[in-house]
Amino acid sequence: MDKFKITGGTPLKGTIHVSGSKNAALPLMAASILGDGPSILRNIPRLNDIYTFNNVMRVTGTRVDFKEQENTIEIDPTNLSYPESPYELVRKMRASFYMLGALLAKNGYAKVSLPGGCAWGPRPVDLHIEGLKAFGAEIEMDKGYVIAKRPKDGLPGGEYRLNPSSVGATVNLLLAASMAKGTCIIKNAAKEPDVVQLCDFLVKMGAIINGVGTSTLTIQGVPRLAGAEFDNAPDRIEAGTYMIAGAMHPESEIELLNVSAEDLGIFPQWLEKTGVQLQMNGNRISVKAPELIKPVSIITEIYPGFPTDLQAQWAALMTQAQGESQVTDTIYPDRFSYVPEMNRLGASIKVRNNTAVINGKSNLEGTSVMSTDLRASVSLVMAAMVAEGESDVLRIYHLDRGYEKLEDKLKGIGANIERVEQGE
Repeated sequence: MDKFKITGGTPLKGTIHVSGSKNAALPLMAASILGDGPSILRNIPRLNDIYTFNNVMRVTGTRVDFKEQENTIEIDPTNLSYPESPYELVRKMRASFYMLGALLAKNGYAKVSLPGGCAWGPRPVDLHIEGLKAFGAEIEMDKGYVIAKRPKDGLPGGEYRLNPSSVGATVNLLLAASMAKGTCIIKNAAKEPDVVQLCDFLVKMGAIINGVGTSTLTIQGVPRLAGAEFDNAPDRIEAGTYMIAGAMHPESEIELLNVSAEDLGIFPQWLEKTGVQLQMNGNRISVKAPELIKPVSIITEIYPGFPTDLQAQWAALMTQAQGESQVTDTIYPDRFSYVPEMNRLGASIKVRNNTAVINGKSNLEGTSVMSTDLRASVSLVMAAMVAEGESDVLRIYHLDRGYEKLEDKLKGIGANIERVEQGE
């Protein structure tokens, strides 16, 4: 098992190329099995979650050819014959549950294990199941598996309101609805760029979807979809993570390439409130850290609000701000597993219900810390990079799920970070 060994206190200077979006790639991959021929997806990051999902699809008989050096994946569902997703794979990653909607649309039958994923908070799949029922699917549970069937002539269609709005449920319902017999309406649908991109890809495959980018999606089912070629979007969470990292040391100044500023929603405005200087020009964003970081409290919201996937990183930034700030997560209230570990580094953070209260500025000191999920891991890396002395960040396999070449990119802009075997 690997760990990161980090010596802090080094300013970041240079350029980072942002990878393709993991959260957008996975729905695109699921949608690819709906075509009656191969699809080619470009700008796909080399991440453990991508490799896991490749194997989930291969179980069905789908051919998956990941050309890693080109970040391109070809998916051919021509020989798909086994519409099931086993627990051994689905437990590793919640997004595998997208196979429920995709296999139901493709085969009229799906047997998918209830998902696993990060070790924080309940994230139920009730919305996925109730939405599919509203569209006419028959659903039953069998020993930890969800079994979905459609009537012989296809899903009749219907209307379902998501409460609360959910990216995962919106994705699964879109996949199932795209080849329904009737019309399906998703109300209070997620508007995240990941969902918009999925809609664009499905339309390119031949789907009929109205209301893309709004909270009401109307899908007129079609009998067949064709394979298509598509470019995945840059990872907005990776971009936001590096933007925050570039703000934490007063001498840091970095530039991000392959960024979609439009996909960042309201986040850049919040970052500028801390005193950070941002310049956004096309697919480039430059970040200049302030001499003194101002404390700024945030509340996570659905897109285009402040992303829950950046709240742990924001808390790391606020440990270096001059004064008290608060981080409130309304999306996943239990997402504060990083707090005890960040306090081990010398932070002063207290959690009250779904709010972390942060008192800065803290003079962080290096030590060993352990992460429990993807975003918690990267927040600890960021804190260690400004801490005095040496830190070990353990369980970095979480990071390999969602950040492509993290240590290489950070070393490229001046961070003192090495991946070593934990026994060393």
